[in-house]
Amino acid sequence: MISRRTFLAGSALGACGAGLGLAGLRAVSAATPMELTAHETAAVLDGTSLTEGVMTWNEGPLPPVIRVRRDEAFAARLVNRLAEPTTIHWHGLRIPNAMDGVPFLTQPYIYQGETFDYAFRAPDAGTFWYHPHCNTLTQIGRGMTGLFIVENPDDPAFDHEMALNLRDWRLDEKGRFIAQFKARDAARTGTFGTVRTANWQVAPRQEAPAGGLMRLRIAITDVTRIYRFVLEGASALVIALDGNPVAAPFPLDRLELGPGQRVDLAVVMPAEEGAVVRLSNTRTTHPYEIASFRSTGSSLGRSLGDVTPLPANPVAEPDLAAASVIPLELSATAEAAPAGGSICGSLGYNFWAINKVPWSGDTPEPHTPIDELKLGRSYVLELANRTPHAHPIHLHGMSFRAIESTNGPVLPHFTDTYLIRPDERVRLALVADNPGDWVFHCHVIEHQKTGMTGFFRVV
Repeated sequence: MISRRTFLAGSALGACGAGLGLAGLRAVSAATPMELTAHETAAVLDGTSLTEGVMTWNEGPLPPVIRVRRDEAFAARLVNRLAEPTTIHWHGLRIPNAMDGVPFLTQPYIYQGETFDYAFRAPDAGTFWYHPHCNTLTQIGRGMTGLFIVENPDDPAFDHEMALNLRDWRLDEKGRFIAQFKARDAARTGTFGTVRTANWQVAPRQEAPAGGLMRLRIAITDVTRIYRFVLEGASALVIALDGNPVAAPFPLDRLELGPGQRVDLAVVMPAEEGAVVRLSNTRTTHPYEIASFRSTGSSLGRSLGDVTPLPANPVAEPDLAAASVIPLELSATAEAAPAGGSICGSLGYNFWAINKVPWSGDTPEPHTPIDELKLGRSYVLELANRTPHAHPIHLHGMSFRAIESTNGPVLPHFTDTYLIRPDERVRLALVADNPGDWVFHCHVIEHQKTGMTGFFRVV
């Protein structure tokens, strides 16, 4: 563990979220780690009513957007002012296991009034995020999801950049929190929110340079909702998915992503001042506007022909000829939920399992890994979804590449999350290049907390 006192190099940037942009960035020296104080606050989330009990870090209500450069030292001190334990997991980052934020598996609870120092270097550039891995449904559901952006100085220049943090809230008509889940929904697709927001606002609008090339970073930090993105009024290319550049940018065309996933878009704003671009989610009975962007000023005259691929991240390429195969089956289960009072563990039910074994909860008792992987070896995870529901499956600490699916061609980029469809079978290839215990789970948080969780041990 690198202590606050001895961690002396590098820099980080933090921003409290006002609107959609990344204005107001402030430099933070890693010699004095940035402080992330977890606490409760009140905020207007539905546009009209004040909601009490929102959870966040620092001033809030939108958690800070943290920006660092690839391979530079980063440090943060978590200060817990909540009335319950918490941790921070750095979603998608390939960092040391001790920094991964999973209670008991990688670190202890951080109780009220306690602190914990996180310190690492992010090896990959891209759009990532951070959230608790303790009492996850409540803490994420009430707002503890922040963006973590890793910059590559070799990336091509854009005229403008924005970041969107997408999520629902479970609120009643007076803006009060209601139960985070319903058991019957947890056993199916998950429990949807009642208020849909981007950066904690309902259908916000932001300005961007007319005719300019905008980098739009989007992170789905919701606990349940799958998005199908449609952009109206402008042309856009997908340039990165889940923190990794795509080798050849491709048009945004009804792209579907699930909880935990991210996409970076290169958007050419309309040349006419005042023209409006709308980003919508069409994967609902009634499609809705997520956010919109208004062109301002004289046209910069950019086009999609100006877009070049982002530099690749240094992810090891799996050796498929020498890879060992690990069968994995996602299924429903009728096994009783574990007894005990782990606040970070079960919701009181088991509905889901991996290889017919539901997760037994985040407890100090020893757990058995799904499998033990040898450091440096290549593996293919043969993942079969035996359920009638989609599952965004997330692997901590390592990146994998989809190589084959029964549903047809797959995007060959590296990723940390794969949205597996009902009855789909997919092969995911990776190099086990990060030692430690790495959680593998569905990022529909109700599915995670009702059994669809396990971990791999890399030794």
